[in-house]
Amino acid sequence: MDEFNTEESTSGGFPPKPIVATKSQNALVRSMLSLFIYGLMFYFLFDSNLAYIAAILVVIIIHESGHFLFMKLFNYSNVKIFIIPLLGAFTTGKKQQVSQAQLSIIILAGPVPGIIIGCILFWLNRDIQNDTLKMLANSFLIINLLNCLPFFPLDGGRLIETLFFKENHIIRLVFGVISIICLIALFLFFQSFIMIIVPVLIGLEIYNETKHQKIRDYLRLEKINYHTDYENLADKDYWLIRDCLIMSFPKKYVGVLPGRYEYTIAEPLLVQHISAVLQVNLKFDLNVFKRILIVLFYILMFVGPIVLVGLHL
Repeated sequence: MDEFNTEESTSGGFPPKPIVATKSQNALVRSMLSLFIYGLMFYFLFDSNLAYIAAILVVIIIHESGHFLFMKLFNYSNVKIFIIPLLGAFTTGKKQQVSQAQLSIIILAGPVPGIIIGCILFWLNRDIQNDTLKMLANSFLIINLLNCLPFFPLDGGRLIETLFFKENHIIRLVFGVISIICLIALFLFFQSFIMIIVPVLIGLEIYNETKHQKIRDYLRLEKINYHTDYENLADKDYWLIRDCLIMSFPKKYVGVLPGRYEYTIAEPLLVQHISAVLQVNLKFDLNVFKRILIVLFYILMFVGPIVLVGLHL
C-alpha cells in the first residue's frame, strides 16, 4: 500500500507538501490479484470456458504491455498497469512534459500489436480451421478493434483527442457527451447491460473534470502554477490548490477547513485530487501532415482487419 510521509519543518509560512511513496512491488501484486479476480468473475458471470477466459486475459495483458513498454521507453515514471474486474484495464505513468507524438505512439501501442497478432492467427487458421485458434484470433481482433472506436476513453477516442483538441476543454466536453451516448447505444445493441457502468463512470469523470477546469481557470487568474506534476509542485501552490478543492468539494472534505495549513486524515485523498487537477505541459510537435498520416494509419489498422475477415467469410 501507499506510504504517507510528511515533514514538520515549514518553508515561507507553508508546511512542505505531503509525499506519497508507492512501493512498486505492491502495485505488481495488486495487478496480478486484480487479473485473477477479473478471470474469476468472468468465469461465474459470463463464460465457464477456461480457454476463452485465458485468451481474454492474454489479450488484455499484451494490450496493456504495449502501453507500458512505450511509456517506459519515453521515460515515464511510476508506470503501472491497473486491472479492473469486468471493465478492462488501463496503464498510467507520470512525466513532466508530454510530447504529442510520443502520446500518440503510446496510445497506438496498445491495440496495434493485438490487431497484428489477431490478423496473423486468422490468416494461419484459414487452412487449419482450428476452433481454439479461431477463438484466440477473434479475441485479439474484437477486443482491440473495439478499443479503436473513436469514443473516449477508448484508445481511438484518446488518439483523436490527443491529435486535435487535447487542451480545448469545451470540445473535450462535447466529445465526452457524444462518447457516452454512443457507448450506451453500443452496449444496449449488444445487450451488455453490465457495461453501462462505463458511460456512467465517464459521466462522473466529465462532471469532476468540469469542476477541475473551473479551478484551473481560477488558478490561472491568480497566477498559481498548475502546469506541473506533483513531484515538482511548489509547497505554497499545493496548499493554495488544496484550499480551492476544499471549497469546491465541501461534502467530500467535511471537517477540513481552507486556510488552515496543517495535515489532516484526508491528506492522502487530497494529494490524489490535486494530482488530478495538475496538467503537465503538452508539446505540440505534430504538424498537419504528420497528424493526417497518423489518422490514415489509424483508419488502416481499424478497417484492414475487417476487410481481411470479410474476404474469407
